[in-house]
Amino acid sequence: MILSASRRTDLPNYYSDWFLNRVREGFLDVRNPFNARQISRISLSPEVVDCIVFWTKNPAPMLGRLRELEGYDFYFQFTLTGYGAEVEAGLPDKRQVLIPTFKRLARELGRERVVWRYDPIFISGRYTPEYHLKAFGEIARSLCGSADLVVISFLDLYQKIRRNMERLQMEPMGTEAMLELAGAMAKIAYNCGMAIESCAEAVDLSGAGVAHGSCIDRKRIERITGCRIRCRKDANQRPECGCVESVDAGSYNTCLNGCAYCYATFDRERILEHRAVFDPHSTILGATPGPEDTVRPRATQSFKVPQMSLFDENGPDQ
Repeated sequence: MILSASRRTDLPNYYSDWFLNRVREGFLDVRNPFNARQISRISLSPEVVDCIVFWTKNPAPMLGRLRELEGYDFYFQFTLTGYGAEVEAGLPDKRQVLIPTFKRLARELGRERVVWRYDPIFISGRYTPEYHLKAFGEIARSLCGSADLVVISFLDLYQKIRRNMERLQMEPMGTEAMLELAGAMAKIAYNCGMAIESCAEAVDLSGAGVAHGSCIDRKRIERITGCRIRCRKDANQRPECGCVESVDAGSYNTCLNGCAYCYATFDRERILEHRAVFDPHSTILGATPGPEDTVRPRATQSFKVPQMSLFDENGPDQ
């Protein structure tokens, strides 16, 4: 399987201790987000975990502990934008802390295993297209040689984040404006030696030089692992999402980054409740399983194909 760690929370930033404890123990538990009394027990055996995809805005707490992941293949999706504290409240200074952290991570792992994300993009009176191009250009030039890919997307206005975005006076953005901004970003990326892709974007940006991408990307995982991976598109994601299937290790309403646009942290009371009961030695991120919970092992298996064949080019499902 492929482990996503995590779309639901910034696990490297806030829960590195917990996750590495679970790696040592060889399993973790995950609550069903639609039925909290159902818990899946996920094996973390290297025999079934083909790759771990970390999602983060600040992986600094993990930097000195990457050796504890020996035996696992992994890479990072690292979000680094030009927004200020009124949008991304819990993050340290971008220039002084986060850009150097990105570059250090790339030096230690290689740029193949650190993907830069400049997303989601939204427009407001402060965050104009011109602002984004200036911020994007500064970050891209700083990361030149440290990243081989940048991923962009335009914000989807989910109901859960609507109030936050109204507070920030988000402005509507038409297709033509998206194409113009994406095209300008593509030129900057290419000049800095980076490919550029979109994430789950309904608007076709290929005319602007932006390919439709996959964050949990079979081809990247195959390059990192050196093995053919046979897996399917993730049916639990949006239709526009190109990611392959994965198991998520996180829990909603546990991230402390405080990003106004985040669909995964929308209930501050729940965030505080989860933080109050957090135990780095628990099997689960959040409230420890109780007698009213049902814990069942989840069936998992490796997607690796041990031997290449002439038929592998038919696609991941063949």
